[in-house]
Amino acid sequence: MRVVTRPTARVLALLELLQSGGIHTVTSLATRLGVDERTLRRYAQHLTDLGIPIESRRGRYGGYQLAPGYKLPPLMLTDEEAVAVVLGLVAGRRTGLVAATEAAADSASAKVRRVLPVELARRLDALQSAADFTSPEWSATPPGTAQLLVLADAARRHQPVEITYTSWRGGVSERRVEPYGLVFHSGRWYVTGLDSRRGEVRTFRLDRVASAALVPGTFAVPADFDPIARVLSGLADVRYPCEASVLLHTTVEDVRTKLPASVATVTETPDGVRVLLRGNSWVWAAAVLAWLGCTFEIEYPDELRTEVVGLAERLTRCASTEPGGQPVERGLDTPTVAAGEAE
Repeated sequence: MRVVTRPTARVLALLELLQSGGIHTVTSLATRLGVDERTLRRYAQHLTDLGIPIESRRGRYGGYQLAPGYKLPPLMLTDEEAVAVVLGLVAGRRTGLVAATEAAADSASAKVRRVLPVELARRLDALQSAADFTSPEWSATPPGTAQLLVLADAARRHQPVEITYTSWRGGVSERRVEPYGLVFHSGRWYVTGLDSRRGEVRTFRLDRVASAALVPGTFAVPADFDPIARVLSGLADVRYPCEASVLLHTTVEDVRTKLPASVATVTETPDGVRVLLRGNSWVWAAAVLAWLGCTFEIEYPDELRTEVVGLAERLTRCASTEPGGQPVERGLDTPTVAAGEAE
């Protein structure tokens, strides 16, 4: 059973239930919407005030129904608007942007198509069946819709929230957070803001937030705070098995075009650009340095130096081998003796 939380959403959900036809008892409707019967009657009055003909029947089998023959006017969308809505649902689900299951996204798309003109709906179905994507579908667990909406509301109102959070180690804790902003990055939603328990700005993955609730209070967001920059720098600071410091002989601008802020911490120094790399293997770090295409000095650790030497040797062997596994002849050419010259 779906429970709708916002009053406006509940009113619209009531209209949707009544459109299914027949008489619905007050008790059943209140249960479906998660409200008491008095509130349900108030929602029915809201629909009546909007000009929607709601009929009520008293008695044991009484309840509410839409006036016979009444239908909502069709949803009027241009071709461009309809394509934007349907493909937006598809893309949102594939990238993880939409905090919904595949069934929910498909259901929403089907509802839009049902109220479109027949020819336009047919063409949209053809588009969906013919379209394909080069990027794989994101498989991350989406955050709960309720948590996403509560945190967004808190960020807009500048109101603190209490969240139940599961860390990457599996520990569960209660946090009081002042959400400065929400950021979507690489298939995941993040919230960043002041963690009152630690007294510092922290970043939390929304798919690890089990519950979120507004609490009394207010806060001010620092004037120079950039949620995107904070989330990316926080991802770059995550602990990984391998950490290295390398001094690159290039510019900060060149490094930033090749290494996103979520991958490396970059600092400009008088001797070059210091890059702090964190990853799961030295093989990856060595490959990154080779790909950057500039000279560099490894400040630490020795494991990276060893891996870079090994990579250079492997590349040299590959470049010195012809198809079929035969080594390439690299000796000096023997000079020829011109005619008439003494040997």
